[in-house]
Amino acid sequence: MLALAGLIATVLVLELTGPYQNSQFATLAYYAIAAAGLTVLTGLNGQISLGHGALMAVGGYTTGLLLAVGAPFPLAMLASAASAGVVGLVVGAAAARLHGPYLAGATLALAVALPGLAIYFDGVLGGEQGMRIDAPRAPEWFSDAIYFLSANDTSSAKWLAYVGALTLIVVLVLLANLAAGRFGRVWRAARDHEAAAELAGIRLGPVRVLAFVISAVCAGLAGAVLAMVVRLAAPSGFTIVLSLSLLTAVVVGGLGSLTGAVLGSALLVFLPPLVTNLGTGAGLSDVQAAQLAPFAYGAVLITVMLLAPRGAMGYVRRFTGRRKTR
Repeated sequence: MLALAGLIATVLVLELTGPYQNSQFATLAYYAIAAAGLTVLTGLNGQISLGHGALMAVGGYTTGLLLAVGAPFPLAMLASAASAGVVGLVVGAAAARLHGPYLAGATLALAVALPGLAIYFDGVLGGEQGMRIDAPRAPEWFSDAIYFLSANDTSSAKWLAYVGALTLIVVLVLLANLAAGRFGRVWRAARDHEAAAELAGIRLGPVRVLAFVISAVCAGLAGAVLAMVVRLAAPSGFTIVLSLSLLTAVVVGGLGSLTGAVLGSALLVFLPPLVTNLGTGAGLSDVQAAQLAPFAYGAVLITVMLLAPRGAMGYVRRFTGRRKTR
């Protein structure tokens, strides 16, 4: 039911907004897909990763290479998820015995080193300039269905926003089922008390590797959507800043909450232009207004950490719990 509600909300939002807002929602989609996967790794399993930007790069470049040879975009997205999952398996297996800052350092090295391969293999991957990507066009049946429902044409931005939103819905449904089932209980047990989990017969290594692979698959899908939306896969798009932004979205939204991952991603996407517009409306120059966005985001992050250490969704759960006890 929630998936159906999300689908209906997607249609309403995208049909009632313009191309610029459509592109914003497409951006929200790939941020939220990656943040949802990171929620499984960090929020449920307790592993800190600073390398998800690099895993998104794997998905983005895989999509670009396959679309360049005429592969259908659904196949390109699945291949992107699989290729990122393989990288995640290798990295997760190597880092299965690492904890805390040691794991963060290992994934940080991945974030720094992996996008540099595009520069080394510049003949195939485009080097510093990146690889141009021809975004797929909406099929006629889809355009006809949207016109029948809303009497609106389907632009490229709207089509890619639909692709991103549908991918996000599928990812959230699958991850929610995993989190609510046996795997979710095992991940939480390994996160909360390693010794007790081992005494209960849980093998921590395979559990951690599985969480890393699932998170990497989500990052690969996010990278595929990003590449199609931006129409470019370049090292400058997958820097450590992207990895830190994803981790920030997960923390602000609430560790362990898929809804929080979406909320944190929305903050990443919608807060900077909102603050910039407010700044220009107050008489600041474009440069000065743009400089306000990082300051505002940092202020929001500090405020959340002080007032809601468990993130926005943690505060909501605590507030609703208090209301129920009254």
